[in-house]
This record gives sequence, C-alpha cells and structure tokens, in this order.
Amino acid sequence: MFEYLIRRLAGTIPVLLAVSAIVFLFVHLLPGDPARLVAGPDASLQDIAAVRVEMGLDRPLPVQYLHYLGEIARLHLGRSIKTHQTVAELIGERFMPTLLLTVFAMLWSVTAGVAIGVLSGVKRGRWIDQAAMVVAISGVSFPGFWLGLLLIDLFSVRLRWLPTSGYGSWQHFVLPAFTLGVTVAAVMARFTRSAFVEVTAEDYVRTARAKGVPERGVVWTHTLRNALIPVITLTGLQFGFLLGGAIVVETVFAWPGLGRLLVDSVAYRDYPVIQAEIMLFSFEFVLINLIVDLLYGLVNPEIRLR
Repeated sequence: MFEYLIRRLAGTIPVLLAVSAIVFLFVHLLPGDPARLVAGPDASLQDIAAVRVEMGLDRPLPVQYLHYLGEIARLHLGRSIKTHQTVAELIGERFMPTLLLTVFAMLWSVTAGVAIGVLSGVKRGRWIDQAAMVVAISGVSFPGFWLGLLLIDLFSVRLRWLPTSGYGSWQHFVLPAFTLGVTVAAVMARFTRSAFVEVTAEDYVRTARAKGVPERGVVWTHTLRNALIPVITLTGLQFGFLLGGAIVVETVFAWPGLGRLLVDSVAYRDYPVIQAEIMLFSFEFVLINLIVDLLYGLVNPEIRLR
C-alpha cells in the first residue's frame, strides 16, 4: 500500500507540471493588460511600462514561467494584483465556504441519487422506475443558473422562507446546496441504476437466488456491493467537479467561495490568483482520484492495489 501511494504521488508531478504550463500560457493569452489595470485609467505609457517592469511582465514568457515554478517550489503563490493580499490568504478565506457548500451538496445528492438508482434497479420496467428516470433526466436538463434563480424567486422572494444570498447560518446553505447537487443526484441515479441492472445479470446473483437467498440479501449483499465500485468512481469525479466548478452557483447566490473569486480574478486579469486556483483544482482532482482508488479495496477486498 505504501509503495503504491509513493508511485501515485510521484506520478502527479508531471501531471501538475503540464497543467501549470497550460494554465500559465492560457492566462497570458487573456485579452487585456493587468499593468494598465494596476496603474489606473489615467496612467501614462511610462507609468504603465514601469508597472510592467515591477510585475515582471516585461520579461520573456519562458523566463516568467521558470520564475513562476520557482515560486511554487518555495510555496510562495505571489500577491493578488487587485487586493495586494497574498494569494494564500485569499484562497484560505474562500476555501472553507466552497468546501462546506460542496460537502452539503454531495451528501444529499449522493444519498438521494443512489437510493433512487437502487429503487429503479429493483423495480425496473415498472412505473416507479419510469418516474424516477424522468426525474433524473429533468435534473440533468435544468441549467444551474436558471434553477437557482427559480428557487430564489419561489423560496426567498415569494415565500420568504430562505435568504436570497450570503453566507452564515444553515439557511444560507439550503438553496445553493440544492442547486449545486441536483445535477449530481440525477447523474448518480442513472449511473447507479445502470450499474445495478448490469450486476443483477451476473451468474453469482442468479446462483444466490437459486440457493434461496432472500431478495433483500441478494440486493444488499451480492448486488449493491459490486454495483458500488463504478459508483464510487463517479462520486469522486463529481466531488472534484463540484469543488472546483461551483462557479455559476456561487455567482448566482453571491457565495463568498473560490468560484466567485475565480470569476472576479479573470475579470481583473489577476494572474497569480487565477494560476493558483486552477492549480489547486487540478491537485484536488488528482488527490480525489487517489482516494477513490484506495476506497476500491475497502468496498471489494478482492481488488488489490499494485
């Protein structure tokens, strides 16, 4: 197990280097000049040029990239062009709201999605199965921003049950967590049903039924446990997606998280913040994939990590 972890962690280094190069080039291809934004609208060309020299933007891109890698190696992410705070402080302030929102969204969506998927698999072909799949397809079809605005109009403006935006009490989590998790719940329901139906057709399930094992035992012991293996993979990918991609929901609900910070940073051409956030999201995906692989061995002891 320890050797496997070392190999996987070592394998993340070239992945993160490739991501850093792509992100660096992408950020510098964005239209606009951050030096002009820092200098102000009334700055002269000489002032803008001085700011560019101070920010290191006058150097060739390869030199800037090597300097960027050196700063990352020293765990120094730079300072925000907009706020002049260290990037680490900015991300630290915004990370916990995004993490909590993602966790709440994943808890309800995975629970509901797996339950609906198992119910559809057990009752496949019946009206319950058809109704559940209609709900799942509808959940995938709703755009997040549109659903969020509908929920705000209904529960905040008309009924006045929940706040429209902000961060603080548990009431602030309800609407954004539901909006963020709807698509995940729908995908989980469809994927769980598909995996459940596929495992049900296996020989060992038919053998268990032929031996007289009660249907509840067949479902929970023989079928669900094996059907959960691909579901775990999907759960990990969806968690990484929500943690790094809650941009639309955070914008709609004015949520003070990483997604909204990324949108503001792109608008201001805040290079250090953009690069640090995307690198953080990439590392999260790598780490989540590693955790998913380790969970395989817990769900099915026959799987050996090598």
